[in-house]
Amino acid sequence: MKSQDNCIFCKIVAGQIPSNKLFEDDELLAFHDIHPKAPVHFLLIPKTHVDSLADCGPGEGDVLARIMLKVPELARQAGCDNGFRTVINTGPDGGQEVYHLHVHVLGGPREQWKAPAP
Repeated sequence: MKSQDNCIFCKIVAGQIPSNKLFEDDELLAFHDIHPKAPVHFLLIPKTHVDSLADCGPGEGDVLARIMLKVPELARQAGCDNGFRTVINTGPDGGQEVYHLHVHVLGGPREQWKAPAP
């Protein structure tokens, strides 16, 4: 497990770094990606630090379920009526850049996407 002391997402959760929030409750936080690849591009994270999906076990089952159930609700609220994509980059070969579990949610007209999904 990597150190969470310098985790940018932990700092966002703590309010030390600002974010453009879409949703927040006791366990989850959703905010817009600062480098969007689609007209709608936000991240949904657990507030409790876990490095990646590969580091999840039975103890993370409830929060993983909450994340996956919250995604379609937030996507609809963001205007993704015609579908959306979810991406979880895991580990260096999976393209993970921030080692705090997060789900990318991308949507909007495909011809307006800036690059292939992460």
